[in-house]
Amino acid sequence: MICLVGNRPVLQVGSHQIVGYGVDWIETALNRASIAADRDDFPFIDDIRDGIIHYLENKCPLRLLPIEDLYARMSRMLDRIGCAAIADQLKILTPPVTLSLARTAREMPTGFELAFFQRLRAEVDALHQLGTEELHFTEIREATLILVGTKRWNTDCDNFQRDILAFLEKTAERNSTPNSQLLLTLDAA
Repeated sequence: MICLVGNRPVLQVGSHQIVGYGVDWIETALNRASIAADRDDFPFIDDIRDGIIHYLENKCPLRLLPIEDLYARMSRMLDRIGCAAIADQLKILTPPVTLSLARTAREMPTGFELAFFQRLRAEVDALHQLGTEELHFTEIREATLILVGTKRWNTDCDNFQRDILAFLEKTAERNSTPNSQLLLTLDAA
């Protein structure tokens, strides 16, 4: 049996599923849309956010909800209450996404570190295009051991882990714009 936090459906973001997410990103997306529509004084953001949360927790019949479908529903709701200008400016923003570096490393043939970086770049780029601005990476130590091809930590592991960290930093810089900052975080090693 799967226990869903707050009885919210699992969100589908590309090929990733997000469970146990907070709701701050909903308010952020609504605030950005109201500012883009020159309605930064719009007083009903909290009420709309609460309505969306109520829908997710009590009315949504789906256990797996594509993020695009949620935003289409949000746009229709804004249209119905006379906020078409805000609905037109609404852009998808996802909750933070967690990615396992070890899972990605396990999918690579031994000795194909370049393929690991290519896959990771493609995954980060795809998620960013879908509206993800915050990515959390886990299992960097395990991924390093897998990619170096050893069971015990050594200097090659230190060097390769630095390569992974530098790659993630460059990827964040490359995907960040003045309107969209990509935040990448790592779990404690």
